[in-house]
Amino acid sequence: MTDMNKTELLAPAGSYEAFEAALGAGADAVYVGGPDFGARAYAKNFTQEELIRAVRTAHLHGKKLYLTVNTLLKNRELKERLYDSLLPSYLEGLDAVIVQDMGVLRFIRRNFPDLSIHASTQMAVTGPKGMRFLEQQGVTRVVPARELTLEELASMHRESPIEIEAFIHGALCYSISGQCLMSSMIGGRSGNRGRCAQPCRLAYQVREQQGGFKGKETCPLSLKDICTLDILPEILGAGVMSLKIEGRMKQPEYTAAVTGIYRKYLDILKKNPDSYQVDAQDRKYLLEVFNRGGSCSGYYKQQNGPSMVAFSNHKKTGDISVPLKQKKEKINGTLMLYPESPAVLQVSLKDTETVVSAGEVQYAREHPMEEARIRQQMEKLGNTEFVWDSLDIQSDGNIFVPVKVLNELRRTALAQLEQEFLEKYKREAPEKILRGEEAKIQPGVRSEDPLGIYASCEKPEQAEVLMNSPEITGLYLPFDVMETCMEQGLQKEKELYLSLPRITRGKMPEEYRKKALTWLSMGMKGFLVRNLEAYGMLREEGLQKYCVADASLYTWNDEACAFWKDEGILRNTVPLELNEKELRHRTNRDSEFIIYGYIPLMLSAQCVRKNTFQCDRKEAHMVLKDRYDKEFPCACVCYPWKTGTTDQKEFCYNIIYNSIPYGLLNESQKVKELKTASLRLSFTLESAKETKEIVREFLDVYVYGKKASAREFTKGHFKRGAE
Repeated sequence: MTDMNKTELLAPAGSYEAFEAALGAGADAVYVGGPDFGARAYAKNFTQEELIRAVRTAHLHGKKLYLTVNTLLKNRELKERLYDSLLPSYLEGLDAVIVQDMGVLRFIRRNFPDLSIHASTQMAVTGPKGMRFLEQQGVTRVVPARELTLEELASMHRESPIEIEAFIHGALCYSISGQCLMSSMIGGRSGNRGRCAQPCRLAYQVREQQGGFKGKETCPLSLKDICTLDILPEILGAGVMSLKIEGRMKQPEYTAAVTGIYRKYLDILKKNPDSYQVDAQDRKYLLEVFNRGGSCSGYYKQQNGPSMVAFSNHKKTGDISVPLKQKKEKINGTLMLYPESPAVLQVSLKDTETVVSAGEVQYAREHPMEEARIRQQMEKLGNTEFVWDSLDIQSDGNIFVPVKVLNELRRTALAQLEQEFLEKYKREAPEKILRGEEAKIQPGVRSEDPLGIYASCEKPEQAEVLMNSPEITGLYLPFDVMETCMEQGLQKEKELYLSLPRITRGKMPEEYRKKALTWLSMGMKGFLVRNLEAYGMLREEGLQKYCVADASLYTWNDEACAFWKDEGILRNTVPLELNEKELRHRTNRDSEFIIYGYIPLMLSAQCVRKNTFQCDRKEAHMVLKDRYDKEFPCACVCYPWKTGTTDQKEFCYNIIYNSIPYGLLNESQKVKELKTASLRLSFTLESAKETKEIVREFLDVYVYGKKASAREFTKGHFKRGAE
């Protein structure tokens, strides 16, 4: 079990009132969003002044404050605003930043080298290899994907010494965090920018690939909130050090109520772990504070299932009065009042002591000032962070002190005490280093060689069509399709890359590893990598130079591009949420641009088929229909490694695709002007016939300069961009 003396209860605060409520309810640390770059853009959030005040207040009480910088940043934001946004709270001693963007991570390490960096759950860290990789990048804590089991967390804890922070209460996203584009593509509000419109909470009809829709509309993507009171000892036993409550969009009363209950049970665990038991009234209390169709214990002990789904978007808040407490720090003082001498106040907080003087104490002409009157005035600490633990008043009794002198003395002493106590947390301003020397690469500079055109596919029949297209430079193939192509010696005709699972959990099958290494020796060119865990696996084998980073390993800014260039990978993939104008200001020479494909809107450990019909371990497609009659295909990936095994221990997942494919046929000239290294066609759901038609249309336009057809596509964010 995690050392209970190091265990941290981490509470959310979307406003300064919620921050005070969190401290008052017993939080060890609080995470907040500042005026910029937080993944809850619609929370009240903190002004810079409030943020500085919160850092100081947290430290006065021996607590910590973490700042969310867990969105993806565009070039201008990172270059022009990030340094100035972080500097004020950094100078005050900000304890850590929570980060999603690899470019932001790189920038902070260079400009604020002594600031702790926590990897956000938005990074979708799903295992020990990804965690070790981030450890090597200077990350001090990882917030893993919420979908992991206790066993997986324990494996991560065994393999890396850095801290693990895990969610114990609050809302669950249907998609793996950071891997959801649904709100972005449908409504232009990106979850990667903190503006999720929560389309997962809406109603949908469901059908199998063949057949009619089942019953009435429900909310098959709306998960219950997580509540882990009953399994806290097991979570700590898995090596989790920081217990995180979700809820920066919630009211201060919610923060106080939930934090207070978890504080109670952590204290019980500290005192007597062997007799840990949860009172049913406390479970009921949390449900009454807020629930969404009940609650569940999350993924810690189960892979997925209908018991985790609310099937409605009805949120229940009970009529509960939650008192908000303001945490006060105990101080000790001695007030010395002797005639014809200044009034002197000595005050101390922990190991800090200060002495101040003011005015002059006078002999009383008629009525001496009583000690009770003096004490009453000195105890007016108002809205400060302090309360007297003891105050010794020393005087000869026959004195008079003007009230304004006592007030001045008290205010000055407390201000000076606070300043001196916080001095140890303060930092000097670092020099701003906008770009590292190694990152000085010019946007848009590449050779004038013809653009390489690559294609990814999922099915053998798609691969057959693509292999017979001489204009296609190379293919990204899943394991089973790669095996067939390598047996036929097709690596001599085209560049072949092995597509790793979109979600990687557990160990890479030994058969998979051995075959991949053999295929490399036979001429396979490399790997298409979709997540940090898969990349970490390959990197530990020394294979990063064979990696192509897919669009899900985000490179929104040049710092992120430089990060992956420093890693030595072959190329990255242009993000799907930047518009043409933004891409013109991005370094594209080491990037591949997707020009066609059904965009994955969600990657989920949940299964639409299992939750609405039944699980039969068959990789079929489901269909979700929304209120506008748009139909979204959902692929059930039962065997992610595609090795032909039917091992029940494989971590399956769903991919929900957009209703219509993304395609940039009419935009070919603008795409070419971006000067990327290569282009990609992505095939997932298409039949062989559809694949052949689409390949021919795009090759005619991009290679032979012919006029585009009138086929219906979405342009995604190429024109509008993400907010």
